[in-house]
Amino acid sequence: MTRDRLPLTLKLYRGSTRLAAPFAGMVLKRRLKRDKEDPTRVAERRGIPSLRRPHGPLVWMHGASVGEILSVMPLLDRIRAGGFAILLTSGTVTAARLAQRRLPEGVLHQFAPLDSPAFVQRFLDYWQPGLVLLAESELWPNMITEGARRGIPLVLINGRLSKRSFDRWKMFGRTAAALLSNIDLCLAQENDDARRLAQLGAPRVFTTGNLKFDVPPPPADPMVLSTLKRAARGRPIVLAASTHQGEETAVIEAHRRLRRAMPNLLTIIAPRHPERGRAVAGEAEDAGLLAVLRTRARLPDSGTEIYVADTIGELGLFYRLAPIVFMGGSLVKHGGQNPIEPAKLDCAILHGPYVSNFSMIYAELNRARGAATVTGVDSLTTSIELLLYDPNLVGQMAETAHTTVLRLGGALERTFAALEPYLVQLRLSN
Repeated sequence: MTRDRLPLTLKLYRGSTRLAAPFAGMVLKRRLKRDKEDPTRVAERRGIPSLRRPHGPLVWMHGASVGEILSVMPLLDRIRAGGFAILLTSGTVTAARLAQRRLPEGVLHQFAPLDSPAFVQRFLDYWQPGLVLLAESELWPNMITEGARRGIPLVLINGRLSKRSFDRWKMFGRTAAALLSNIDLCLAQENDDARRLAQLGAPRVFTTGNLKFDVPPPPADPMVLSTLKRAARGRPIVLAASTHQGEETAVIEAHRRLRRAMPNLLTIIAPRHPERGRAVAGEAEDAGLLAVLRTRARLPDSGTEIYVADTIGELGLFYRLAPIVFMGGSLVKHGGQNPIEPAKLDCAILHGPYVSNFSMIYAELNRARGAATVTGVDSLTTSIELLLYDPNLVGQMAETAHTTVLRLGGALERTFAALEPYLVQLRLSN
């Protein structure tokens, strides 16, 4: 779509982001103070590269944060095996740190430019991608319109559009249609996502499944895991993974109630945002529990009741350590966190009622009885207690969860097959 044909809302967005560009330094400075930017790479947010562009055809893959980056790793491997250079961008410091540790050889990482025309244009002028892959719901207007203006094919992969986002976009139907018309192909996670994208005006939409089902379980250093197991000394362990503010209160209270009958219980809390670790430990101590931060003590001792895993990239350790996992983001109205990793690592899964971000996955797990819903501190306490005293039930739930996520795989093959024509064309054009 040419600039002249853009609806007024997109013209206003482009104009306002262009006018805001000179103030980007102030925004980035505030983000730096909150540890939301890397001080050594902040220029990348203005589209200024810090790496040399490789020769030959380049595929640009963009994902917002850790979840998206993890889900596309196997796809990056497949594309890289075809001899293509790949540039991966993300928007968070956490995702950048993960990329440094886990990216396949030959895949470059940069922070995504802020969505201002000048920054996006500078970025595209330098990198000159021949194909753009946008992960899940990364629909940045300037990124999309600038890419389309240059004739670069854009594909939405692992596309996701929640009902809440759909309802918001419907209020600006012409804007959504204009934006989505620039995307050559939308590959949706679920049929509901595909239907919503099509209703908003996406011209070509197919359901290929969720790439997260095809991601290998997160790794764990065997020596570190063995050390943790020795430190836990056979204690009953519960993990609250990827928790959000407010959920730790319920988890801490559940532990406080359960320790009356099970004084050696160890509860591990891994907050979604590790920088909140000290606040979580403080809340536990206010409740009269002995809390330890992993970043400080490294290991729990015999007196540790709440072990706060305030580190990045270590959930693979804790899923292997704890047979019972409560998945966060689900007791508060966040939409839930991804349960596939603990399911693949044979955990019995508990979750709250707010799981709209992964509604199909949780529905399948619940239907097969590989997961169970809790609604608050009372039911969380009761459910954990039941599982702690019934290891057979834990084993049954874990086996069912594992089988369920394996059955739902296959998105990687379908996604790569849909991308192959674009990759062939990219190779022929260079």
